[in-house]
Amino acid sequence: MALIESVLGDIVQEPLDAIVNAANSRLLGGGGVDGAIHRAAGPRLLEACRRLNGCATGDAKITPGFDLPARHVIHTVGPVWRGGAEGEAELLASCYRRSREVAAENQLKSVAFPAISTGVYGYPPNAAAEIAVATVRESAPDSVELVRFVCFDRPTVAIYAALVAA
Repeated sequence: MALIESVLGDIVQEPLDAIVNAANSRLLGGGGVDGAIHRAAGPRLLEACRRLNGCATGDAKITPGFDLPARHVIHTVGPVWRGGAEGEAELLASCYRRSREVAAENQLKSVAFPAISTGVYGYPPNAAAEIAVATVRESAPDSVELVRFVCFDRPTVAIYAALVAA
């Protein structure tokens, strides 16, 4: 079972095997975490993402990390919050599950996740964190030894820290 931790920080500075990008379905950059990762990784990331031909909500794809300290970027597309009755929870869980599967397929040992879908996609932070931590805990044993939830602000890290400690 992987060590799971939560930290306050900037995901683009994580020197792990992979960081997860909360991307849009085109994978061509955007705002929030997605924009920050694209800026930090440099222009080669955009070229690599173009070759992936997008990504469905709940799925995940991998690229090199280029100019990032992380060796890889796993791109996943979270759901837009529409009130909770349109399969959002299942799609969000799938983001974490598929990202972990992609990491294992590539024999990666450490992965950092942001709070997927909680920014402009509007997912309630507490509900999103519960899904994230539960899904990572339920993942089958694989090569991943460390899962780190990297939170951009203190209120979010407090939510994840309480769930990780429970």
